[in-house]
Amino acid sequence: MVQEIQMMDNGNGLENPIKYDVPIWKIWKHKRYVLSILAFFGFMNMYALRTNLNIAIVDMTDFKNITLEDGSTILKREFEWDSTIRGYVLSSFFYGYILTQILGGYFAVQIGGAKVYGFGIAATSIFTLITPWIAKTNVYLLIAVRTIEGAFEGVTYSALQEVWTHWAPPSERSRLVSIALSGSYFGGVFAMPICSLIATAYGWETIFYVFGTLGLIWYLVWIIVIRDTPSKDSRIDQKELVYITEAIKAVKNNTKIKVPWTKIITSRAVIANTICLTCESWGFNTMLTFLPQIMKSLLGFELTKAGVLSAMPYLVTSISVQMSGQLADFLIRRKCMSTTNVTKCLIVTGLMGQAIFILVAGYWISSVGTPLCLIIGVGLGGIAISAMVTNSLYIAPKFAGVIFGMNNTIATIPGILSPILTGYIVTDLTSITQWRIVFFISSGLYFIGVIVSFFFTTGIRQPWAESENHDNIKDLNGNINGVNKNFRLEDGNNCL
Repeated sequence: MVQEIQMMDNGNGLENPIKYDVPIWKIWKHKRYVLSILAFFGFMNMYALRTNLNIAIVDMTDFKNITLEDGSTILKREFEWDSTIRGYVLSSFFYGYILTQILGGYFAVQIGGAKVYGFGIAATSIFTLITPWIAKTNVYLLIAVRTIEGAFEGVTYSALQEVWTHWAPPSERSRLVSIALSGSYFGGVFAMPICSLIATAYGWETIFYVFGTLGLIWYLVWIIVIRDTPSKDSRIDQKELVYITEAIKAVKNNTKIKVPWTKIITSRAVIANTICLTCESWGFNTMLTFLPQIMKSLLGFELTKAGVLSAMPYLVTSISVQMSGQLADFLIRRKCMSTTNVTKCLIVTGLMGQAIFILVAGYWISSVGTPLCLIIGVGLGGIAISAMVTNSLYIAPKFAGVIFGMNNTIATIPGILSPILTGYIVTDLTSITQWRIVFFISSGLYFIGVIVSFFFTTGIRQPWAESENHDNIKDLNGNINGVNKNFRLEDGNNCL
């Protein structure tokens, strides 16, 4: 079966802008988009499982009216945890999360990215179901269980990067990645208000039962519908199979080669993206973890309203991630800007916007100013996040899973340190001065990310990312070596 494919060079290898000629509304016939949508719900579940404790802990440690046996009523907390203990509990998820980022990419290559991605979420769901019992038993057991949950979730991002190397045509990378990635932030949008309502109506324990069950239901759908590669999917349309396969073959050599660890670790492109992602991660994880407490304790909102307001930044983030991915694909496809400039502009714009609004939030402390600044500030992060997550697919597509695993390993450190540091800084949850310090730290790190990205971010395929076997790879003279299909060039001529 021979298919003529129009080829276009974007300076980063060969692109394939041909469209699979099935109406977009028949989404079930576009298997790569079915995968992206299910991955969206996977990330949505994943973030709900990650953030449920952020809401639950507010209810768990809040003073409540307790009726004693003699009929008298007293104010009492169910869990007498001070700010330091709460910081360790909230950061414990990342103790495990940091350990398995690179392993996720490795196991995804060995046994299949879709399998690893699905299992990571399923295992987290199981441990979520037993969390209430563990929490009531011992706080240190709770920290251990949250660490295990983090370890299983840690494989998901790098595993899905491996999936995209088989499923995402180059001209659709940013779009497919952004659709899936935005599920992370919709998870926050969905989980925070729902958790607040559940805790108020049925108790904090129900939060873990509901989201653990939803995670397992998603996993059943995932393993039934999705396969590791298009060639292993018996339900995929054959035309789409050829389209995806030929598009990826034109820019990726499938010969297995050793991972150039030294060159990756010392690569300026990889280091720059890691620093930017780490700076973004500090502010994001700080807000993700403490927004419910800021809304309730500092601003005085009831738990239900605090949950709704805490979700708004992630609604904005999910929208900005989608817009950023669509814009990146459009600019690269139309050759309006180079891949490097597109990536750099998106990262700088996102981080700069966050730095400014989080800084203003430290001064405009009010029931209107603080939520508004935090919603816009955190939400703008989606512009940068989409570009940073996609970057490894541009600079080294063959090693994208490994590189992102390394990036996210370092970027997980803020998830460990930020809650602990905040727990030490904010000993009085109603102190404006103490919360202001937290905002200033986040804003300062965002500015560092802006500087690094401006000078060092690149979207160019790195020399060490090229295979020694140049089949299907564009050489420096613009020639195509080893492609044995008929291709239609931009001037309309065919070549072999």
